[in-house]
Amino acid sequence: MDPTSAPRGCDPSISSIFYQLCDLTSVWGIVLEACAAAGVVTSFMLFLILLASLPFVTDTKRKGMVALQASILVFTLGLFGLTFAFIVDRYSTSCVARRFLFGVLFSGCLSCLVMHGLWLVLLQRRGRGPRSWMLWLGALGLWLVEVIINTEWLILTEVRNPSSEPTVPDLPCIIANQDFVMALIYVMVLLLAVILIALPSLKHKHKQWRRDGAFILVTGFFTSVIWVTWIVMYTYGNRASGHASWDDPTLGIAVVSNAWIFLCFYAIPEVCLLTQQDSEQEQPPDGEHVYPARTLVYGPNLKEPEPTQQNLYVENKAFSMDEASIDSTKPVSPYGVYNGQPQTCVYQPTEIALIAKHLKGMDRGPVIPRATAPPLNPGSGRSSLSRSIESLTSQELS
Repeated sequence: MDPTSAPRGCDPSISSIFYQLCDLTSVWGIVLEACAAAGVVTSFMLFLILLASLPFVTDTKRKGMVALQASILVFTLGLFGLTFAFIVDRYSTSCVARRFLFGVLFSGCLSCLVMHGLWLVLLQRRGRGPRSWMLWLGALGLWLVEVIINTEWLILTEVRNPSSEPTVPDLPCIIANQDFVMALIYVMVLLLAVILIALPSLKHKHKQWRRDGAFILVTGFFTSVIWVTWIVMYTYGNRASGHASWDDPTLGIAVVSNAWIFLCFYAIPEVCLLTQQDSEQEQPPDGEHVYPARTLVYGPNLKEPEPTQQNLYVENKAFSMDEASIDSTKPVSPYGVYNGQPQTCVYQPTEIALIAKHLKGMDRGPVIPRATAPPLNPGSGRSSLSRSIESLTSQELS
């Protein structure tokens, strides 16, 4: 191309196939380029955040989804990179990348969503889902099917070119739009599976898993809307409107918008919920009060559990006051801490009270203990020695 014919915004020294990346007269290429570049940076940052948050994940169930979420971020990063292949002009390398990577990258994202939805269904029915490595292997198996399909398609249409026929330049670009869409039937099946498998998760008994199912369902719904739109425009709408040159912008817009759907409606919410509290620590039902086994709070209806009332009196004898006798006929609750009885008048001294009592005793000076004889009751309480002395005295007088 003549250097003087370079569009406004492009340097004349660059190749003509890259003019869409800098042409200021056709804005769609620059807009897609900016959106794709922002998506690449966002996907990479989310991948780093996901890995950095892994040591702080307390929920073992949610931690098992990290492998699938990381895989979706990798495939989404690839979709943003594939957008540049639809911005540049068609040549053999870009056309091969379009035909092979379009279905491969989308099938990778949808396979991870299918396995996440399957895990939610099994968790709802069995109480626990498969292990994380089993889910990742399942997603890998679903993804490899599309890899095999696209590889076989390229081999049959491009490599097996009879030598007798003349070599056609840019042969990978010579393909009907309907053939391109028909090669993506398996991806459409995965998309339908994402929507169907996410529906049972909306009835999960735990709120956090219902949210995961809602994220998958919303992602699948908007993805299906984008696919229906670009397929209609690519196969019929552009030619019916007389704008056959809109095929590349249609595919580029579909790829970058769908990649942002994966980020905004699935990846970002899942990364934000990654450090949520463990789902196994369920809260008690409403109206049910759970009291600790031992408590240091002495309220109207709380007391420290003790074996018997007599043992409590002996242990706190120095600090006890007059207590009203507790009727033993009252029923005692088996919960121990909360028994429904009136508050006892037992005074439990704190450490500060003990220290103050000790200091008060030191201020009074030393106390000399006195020995006191036990009181003798008259009559039957007298000792045998006193009775002997009385008998001898009576004999002398007589």
